Amino acid sequence: MEPRGIVKAFPKRKKVRDDSGKSVPPKISKEEGTEILDKWLKPVTAYVLQAGIGQARAEIFHKQIVQNGGVVHNQLSLEVTHVIVAEDMDCDRAFRLLKLTKLPSGLQLVKASWLSACIRDQKLLSTTGYGVFIPHRYMEEGERQKEQQQQEACKIPGIGKRMAEKILEILESGHLRKLDHISESVPVLELFSNIWGAGVKTAQMWYQQGFRTLDDIRTKATLTSQQAVGLKHYADFLERMPREEAAEIEQTVRQAALALKPGLVCVACGSYRRGKPTCGDVDVLVTHPDGQSHRGVFSKLLDSLHRSGFLTDDLVTQEDNGDQKKYLGVCRLPGPARHHRRLDIIVVPYSEFACALLYFTGSAHFNRSMRALAKTKGMSLSEHALSSAVVRGPGGVKVASGHTLPTPTEKDVFIQLGLPYREPSERDW
Repeated sequence: MEPRGIVKAFPKRKKVRDDSGKSVPPKISKEEGTEILDKWLKPVTAYVLQAGIGQARAEIFHKQIVQNGGVVHNQLSLEVTHVIVAEDMDCDRAFRLLKLTKLPSGLQLVKASWLSACIRDQKLLSTTGYGVFIPHRYMEEGERQKEQQQQEACKIPGIGKRMAEKILEILESGHLRKLDHISESVPVLELFSNIWGAGVKTAQMWYQQGFRTLDDIRTKATLTSQQAVGLKHYADFLERMPREEAAEIEQTVRQAALALKPGLVCVACGSYRRGKPTCGDVDVLVTHPDGQSHRGVFSKLLDSLHRSGFLTDDLVTQEDNGDQKKYLGVCRLPGPARHHRRLDIIVVPYSEFACALLYFTGSAHFNRSMRALAKTKGMSLSEHALSSAVVRGPGGVKVASGHTLPTPTEKDVFIQLGLPYREPSERDW
C-alpha cells in the first residue's frame, strides 16, 4: 500500500516480478526524470532476516539497499554476501533460522545497526564491531584458518583486530583494498589545505571545481580575506622559524607594550616556551600584575605595531572571549631577506594568566590530558580558569559551572589537580 499524501510522479506501470515471483518496482529510465544515485552499496548482496527486525523495517531496508546500488535476495543463496539480522540476534538462533550448520565462505552475519549506519553516512562502512560472533564449530575449515591467523596477528604488540584484518587481507590478496581509493586528489588536497584559512572541506570544494594548482586558486577561486593572506604568504607559513627569530618577535612585542604601559608582562608561549629549536608561529601573552593596567592595551598595542610596519597583515581580531582579547595576524622583522611569520597576541587579565599560560604553551595533547583529568575530578580547566564542583548532565554537558579555584601560578594548577609540576619542556607529548 502506498503512503497517503504522496503524489505519483509517473503514470501507473505494469508490475514486474523477480525470480521468486514477488512483485518489484519497475525501473524508471533517466529520461523520465529519475536522478542517478551513487551506487555505494553495489558490493552488497543482502538477505534480511526479518525475525526481530519486523516487516516494516525490513521493507525499508530492502528499498534503501536497492536505491543505493545493492541487491536484495528473498532467500539465502550462494550470491548473498551479507545477512542482516536484529541487534539482539545470537549466532545459535540465526543459524537455526537460516538452516545452516556451517558459515559459508564469504558470508557475513551483520547487525541491522550496520546497515542503518551505512544509510546514515551514505557510504559502505566496515562491518567491524557490527558482526555476530561466530564460534569455531560453525566455521568451515577455511574460515577457521582465517580466524586463527587473525588471532595470532592480534598477539603482536600494538596490533588490534582492525589492523589484524588488514594484515590478513594483504597476505591473502597481495594488496589492501582501502588503498585503491587513494588517487591523484591526495597531494592536491594537501596542497590546498595548507593555505591558511582553508580547511579540508574547502580544499575538496576547490578540487571538485577543477582546480589543481596554487595558480588555479590564485586566478580562479573565490577567497576570503584570510585565505588571500594565507595564499600570499604560502611558502613562508609552511617554513618553521628558528627559535632565535621567535625570540626577536617576542622582544619586539614586549618593547612596544612597555612603551605604552610600564610593567606589562609579555611571554612567548607555544613550542618556543617548550624549548623547541624551531617554531611554526609565535603566541605572545600580555598581562599586568596589578590586574588593571592590561585594560585598553590591546588596540593601542596593535596600532603601534601596525604603524611601525611590524604587523603586515591581519587575519582575526577576537574581542569577545570573556576578558581575553586575541589577535591573529602576520608580522615581519626589519631587515633584508626576512620572512613573514604568523603571530598571535593575547591580552589577558592577571587572574587568568596562569591558566592562559598553561593553555597557550601546550602541547595540544598535553592540554587534552589535563582537561580530561580535571573532568574526572568534577573540575573544568580552560584558558580562563580551573573550576571545581562542576556539574555535568547527559553527554558531559556542563549544567553548573561551579566556582573558580585560586591559581596565581601554573604550579598551583598542577597542585589543585593533584599532579607534580612539569616544566614546559616536559609537556611536549
